[in-house]
Amino acid sequence: MNERIAALTQGIRSLEAELEVELARRRIELNYVVDNGKVRFEQVMIARHRAAKTRTLDYILTARPLMLVTAPLIYALMLPLLVMDGFISVYQAACFPVYGIPKVSRADYFIYDRSHLAYLNFIEKLNCAFCSYANGLIRYVGEISSRTEQYWCPIKHARRLTASHDRYGRFLDYGDAEAYVNGLAGVRDDLKKCAARDAPP
Repeated sequence: MNERIAALTQGIRSLEAELEVELARRRIELNYVVDNGKVRFEQVMIARHRAAKTRTLDYILTARPLMLVTAPLIYALMLPLLVMDGFISVYQAACFPVYGIPKVSRADYFIYDRSHLAYLNFIEKLNCAFCSYANGLIRYVGEISSRTEQYWCPIKHARRLTASHDRYGRFLDYGDAEAYVNGLAGVRDDLKKCAARDAPP
């Protein structure tokens, strides 16, 4: 990898570590800890949360009519999401071992901790569960796709991407045939070494 790109990548990782420190400070301010994957609030915060909760019936009665009309359309997305989840999971299970690509852990991408918030009513918790699943699935699919791309076609695009995955910086430069011929095996080996390190905490 180009030294400048490697330095920038390291800089991004350092900023991510700083962000984690700041998020930990904020958790302390909000009086909760995460212990063995479970969130625990102090009793005084739980009481405040319960006092702030909107009753489910009030939530429904105060919703705009168009919100109620579009809700079934939003939840209808669950079907294609489940189909995509099934196909991508089978794809990874069947193909990744053949090529020596480390599998992506579902547990790293699907997190359902919002249901423990006492200030959310039943519908809000249901909405949060839907969003956690949909966004977790997109990130899960994105990681599987990025590992696929790094193995089969680790070449940067000629045009600038609006957003790229974390692996993109390791890809070979567009138009550099020599780097592709000589470096493809190294990028694939890098995938095998980096996949575990790149998984979210």
